[in-house]
Amino acid sequence: MLNKVILIGRLTREPELRYTPSGTAVAKFTLAVDRRQARDRERETDFIDIVVWQKQAENCANYLGKGRLVAVEGRLQIRSYDDSQGVRRKAAEVVAENVRFLDRAKEGGPGAPGAGHTAEGLDYGSEISFNEDDIPF
Repeated sequence: MLNKVILIGRLTREPELRYTPSGTAVAKFTLAVDRRQARDRERETDFIDIVVWQKQAENCANYLGKGRLVAVEGRLQIRSYDDSQGVRRKAAEVVAENVRFLDRAKEGGPGAPGAGHTAEGLDYGSEISFNEDDIPF
């Protein structure tokens, strides 16, 4: 069996960083990914929820912002939950194993020097990854 997803797109908003009760970092963001319709060649956009864990989550929250171009490699996860009216819902999201920053932050934008973050020591063409053993579930 295989569950592998590779996406390239732009962030629709700033990553949202939180911590689990045990202190594990988790960041969430939405990726806008274009796709073409074969028959009419028009583009449509899919908005895909991404979940990132541990140090990679902190790096994404510190160095990525709305509009930044990234490549995400991970696995598709479908989870169920009950909404506020008690109706059972499903949510699809990609759990990122690797996030690659494909562009540099614009001057004065999120993650840019002078915007409260420094990119020193971060290679924008390199992978930020973690081991499957790092996932706390």
